[in-house]
Amino acid sequence: MTTSVLGILCIALWGICAGLFSWYAFDVARQVTYVTLADGRRQERRLPLIFRMLLPLAPNFRKAFTGPSSERMRTRAEQMLTAGGIDGLLTGWEFLSMKVLIPVCLGPFWILLVHLLSRLNPVFARLFIPLSLMGLLLFYTWPMLWLRSVVRVRQAKILRSLPFVLDLLTLSVEAGLDFMMALQRCTERPVVDPLTEELLRVIRETQLGTTRREALRAMARRIDLPDVRSVVNALVQADELGVSIGAILRIQSDQVRTRRFERAERLANEAPVKLLGPLLFFIFPAVFLILLGPVFYQMMNSI
Repeated sequence: MTTSVLGILCIALWGICAGLFSWYAFDVARQVTYVTLADGRRQERRLPLIFRMLLPLAPNFRKAFTGPSSERMRTRAEQMLTAGGIDGLLTGWEFLSMKVLIPVCLGPFWILLVHLLSRLNPVFARLFIPLSLMGLLLFYTWPMLWLRSVVRVRQAKILRSLPFVLDLLTLSVEAGLDFMMALQRCTERPVVDPLTEELLRVIRETQLGTTRREALRAMARRIDLPDVRSVVNALVQADELGVSIGAILRIQSDQVRTRRFERAERLANEAPVKLLGPLLFFIFPAVFLILLGPVFYQMMNSI
């Protein structure tokens, strides 16, 4: 009798815990987070759900990731967060804390799942330790993989909008506008893309007293793209030597479009090689199955 009561009590407690956890996850998923742009506008920006759920636990690891021993990792994380455009939502030490919290919190559930599978199948029993370690390693590396994908997506958007912005700057400067006024004109758009965010930051930094050269160099360091660095270096050299910025912008616009065409051409040449794997493993077997399937079916029936 006592055992059955304890079993019912345990089931009820587990149900309450599952209900509270589901309510917390649903409440966190409904929350909307924003980043504040340099001109004061706010833009919606979301972190992964697991990040938002575990973020209240991050201060427990603050001392471990704010000391001098972790300065290099923290600086690198902050640079990548800035390049990904989410530096207003997550700090470097919080990101490093996520790399610890995710395997610590999700690891026991993964090990329990592998243990249950090992009891059902002897194959999983022999692979219990490798599968457990692989799961923990995946949980540890997933935050960095996610951050790199965010940076790549943002850099791709910047590369797509860079030729258009350079053309607009060229037309504005050749029409008689000052370079900073031309930048201001480029940012007066209802839809703010990543390159516009960076230009807004450049304008804000110059308004706060930073020189135009340093603001442009800081933008190139944040974005960390060869095309942007090339354009910024050309603009800085033109500013130092007194060369016409309009002519430099037109040259850089042509070069950026040429490099964009070369990248597209290279990707087009790589497409046949990348399609070779799916072609061998999926398309050819499907074709053989369609063509020879009826033959094998008749042979089986005749036997």
